[in-house]
Amino acid sequence: MNIFEILGPVMVGPSSSHTAGAVRIGYISRKLMGEPVKQADIYLHGSFLATGKGHGTDRALIAGLLEMETDDIRIPDSFTIATKDNMSFQFHSITLRDVHPNSCMLKLVGQSGRNLEIIASSIGGGRIKIVKIDGLDANIGGDYPTLIVHNQDQPGHVTEVTSMLAHKGINIATMQLYRDIRGGNAVMVIECDSEIPQEGLNWIDHLEGINKVTYLSLKNQD
Repeated sequence: MNIFEILGPVMVGPSSSHTAGAVRIGYISRKLMGEPVKQADIYLHGSFLATGKGHGTDRALIAGLLEMETDDIRIPDSFTIATKDNMSFQFHSITLRDVHPNSCMLKLVGQSGRNLEIIASSIGGGRIKIVKIDGLDANIGGDYPTLIVHNQDQPGHVTEVTSMLAHKGINIATMQLYRDIRGGNAVMVIECDSEIPQEGLNWIDHLEGINKVTYLSLKNQD
């Protein structure tokens, strides 16, 4: 744990968990969407639901979806900015199972019609964890460029993706594999030490048996 994790992030407060963490959940979700968000339905759980409004959790989540970072002074005005940007949003209550008390589910629609569903938790000190993507388990902190590949659970897909990364000279930091049932839907979550070029992402996206490719780029972060 470094000194910034102990002290918390540079942020517009008041809370590292309910405000900064919420901004980061929205920000990482926007990055995973890969395009501006047109519509956001946000379901608040636990402490996010009980005390989030007083901490500005709702405005923080919208700010993140607008690509604001934790120290952006515009966070309190995010609702107004979202409306000007033609992003519609609604908040709902929900009870999620087996998640941290500071959690939420985001159902997003991008400007192209692309859909993305995320369940994420703010785990303290501004740190977050994405625990589900489109209904399948995940474990992403948003600290590395991250490739998420939804595919049919068939032999060969893992080899194809990892071979592409090796061909591009990209080292894998961590790799997680999930599936719902044998032969059903599967997902690869691969955290990398460097950014993946767009041509590599396009190549994966056109492979037979690949259902969806999502990529978290950190190019705009310090």
